[in-house]
Amino acid sequence: MSRPFKIEITESEADLKNQLQHVREAIHKEKLQMLWWLKSGQVTQQQELGARLGRDTSTVTRWLQKYRRGGLVELLQINKAPGNERKIKVAVLADLRQQLQNPEGFSSYGAIVAWLEHKHGLTVEYGTVYATVRYRLGAKLKAPRPQSAQQNQQAVETFKKTWVQR
Repeated sequence: MSRPFKIEITESEADLKNQLQHVREAIHKEKLQMLWWLKSGQVTQQQELGARLGRDTSTVTRWLQKYRRGGLVELLQINKAPGNERKIKVAVLADLRQQLQNPEGFSSYGAIVAWLEHKHGLTVEYGTVYATVRYRLGAKLKAPRPQSAQQNQQAVETFKKTWVQR
């Protein structure tokens, strides 16, 4: 036989229902739904909560422990992994930005990889350099190919000749 299921919900039923109607994240909706069912007396057993939510009872237990420990704030808090450290630090990034603004700049992303290793002692993969320069700094290495006026004029004349012949 399991131990009695008791939990004190401090929020009012109306407040929970109001929050439930305005919440955007699905996980928050599930957690608020759980509290509302408990507060309104629709559910009295933890196994029934798990069945209604489609969650394992261990998940429901963990959610209720969070609620007991820190209330609604802790229950609805979503922890996010910090991610990996950036390979190219802020100071190096500033130096790279400055080098990219020079007229001579870099001829290729491979040249940037070599420059980072030579000047800053960083071993960075080509893809990382490309993503950093292209998306984080918003820079492009290659300018549009220049076309001489003579080439453009020849293309126009060729087009006119072929169009007139049709």
